[in-house]
Amino acid sequence: MKYAINARKAPEAFGPYSQGTTAGRLVFTSGVIPVTDDCEVLIEGGIVEQTERVIDIVEAVLSEVDCTLDDVAQTTLYLTDLSDLAAVNEVYADRFPMPAPSRSVVGVSALPLGALIEMDCIACR
Repeated sequence: MKYAINARKAPEAFGPYSQGTTAGRLVFTSGVIPVTDDCEVLIEGGIVEQTERVIDIVEAVLSEVDCTLDDVAQTTLYLTDLSDLAAVNEVYADRFPMPAPSRSVVGVSALPLGALIEMDCIACR
């Protein structure tokens, strides 16, 4: 069965989707952009601050189902500027424990609200 995740410590979804879902032992987060708690605007700062924020939000969604970043098996990053990847990698390496999850990075032309990064992940409980 599939269940929706509605994490109290993460911004609400601002569309017809769940913050995440579970299916058996798997946990799927929706794409996360670096919004403030009220979802109205992006946080201040550049790619480093935005990367920290998306990981914080993903972590909050995962914690709602008793998972941590240690449980993440795969991530997908969407970047509007692939030259930001080195800065993203520094934050990513600090936040995700080894062995690091598998990862895909996709260059995109634009993200909602003008975000520089979006991230989703799959975790296993």
